[in-house]
Amino acid sequence: MTNSITKVATTDLSDMLDPQGGQRMILPGFDDEFVDFPDYIIRITDRIWHDRDVELCARYYTDDCLIHTMTGNIIGAQTVINNTHATMKSFPDRVLDADNVIWSDDGEGVFYSSHLITSKMTNLGPSEFGPATGNKVRVRTIADCACKGNKIFEEWLARDYAAMVIHMGFDVDEIAIKLASADVAAGNSLIAFHKETHRAVCEQSIPTFEKPSHVEGQPNIFAQAMLGNYLTPKGLTHLSDVYDFRVSGLYPGDRNFYGHDELGAFWVELFKALPNAKFRIEHVADIPYLGEARDISVRWSLAGYHTGAGLYGEPSGAPVYILGITHWRVINSRIREEVTVWDDVAVRRQIETARQS
Repeated sequence: MTNSITKVATTDLSDMLDPQGGQRMILPGFDDEFVDFPDYIIRITDRIWHDRDVELCARYYTDDCLIHTMTGNIIGAQTVINNTHATMKSFPDRVLDADNVIWSDDGEGVFYSSHLITSKMTNLGPSEFGPATGNKVRVRTIADCACKGNKIFEEWLARDYAAMVIHMGFDVDEIAIKLASADVAAGNSLIAFHKETHRAVCEQSIPTFEKPSHVEGQPNIFAQAMLGNYLTPKGLTHLSDVYDFRVSGLYPGDRNFYGHDELGAFWVELFKALPNAKFRIEHVADIPYLGEARDISVRWSLAGYHTGAGLYGEPSGAPVYILGITHWRVINSRIREEVTVWDDVAVRRQIETARQS
């Protein structure tokens, strides 16, 4: 990778869509029009969503692509097309603004992107959460995509649905109860859907690492130290070792924290609710930001049992699985900015399913 490859976080969209200077990296199997991999991600997103050329999903997703979400898997380009049209009916003016693309070359022609997006829209049609409210909505999403030969063949989608529900004017817990009731009535269960993954994450042996003094070239060790050492019930008292005192943290439910004390207080409440929860790292990527700073993305799983009071109310005993994605901006080996996204409506839906079953 060279410094000429598009840095999405510091480049205006108009410049990204009008790149100068020709090819910046070799992309075997991709169309020649894409100057580098971030250009591919930004350009196809712009065409599908901003140009409203939804049928292009058939060109840029494989026929059997697998998209992972906390509420179930989406399979195939045609399903992506159908879901995109449905979203546009609920939110006709939806835009997808690219905040960042952190990426990696995973070998054998596979490129992996972690695309941080802010969507602004108006709820003008009915959705799975209820009738149209006419409210303005802003929601944060991170879409991790594995791409090969000009197509996305697998994707992991984390969207802050709790923020969407709140902005639409609904109560998050009431929506979770409604959706869980519909699941139970239909014989469906998110708990059953995540059963095997939940078991595997809970039963794993977690290696630990000390945080490296220099992050460059060691993002995997940094991520393992964060999720294995610091974001644990015992490690929360040492967050000042890894977070800058000015750290900003954006979290599900449109939560906005400042300082490691506020971030730590959130995790205290989560671990009260899920006392024995464990993280499992699924994928790590990192790119340069400015100077010696690095942008790191980590996709992770978290699994535990809702056996304590805290973030999710009185204990239900529910097995809870979370698919989460985090972006860290690391300066002087401390995190200065963090964005963490998961579907907190789906977490509460699992808990409500256990309560109703």
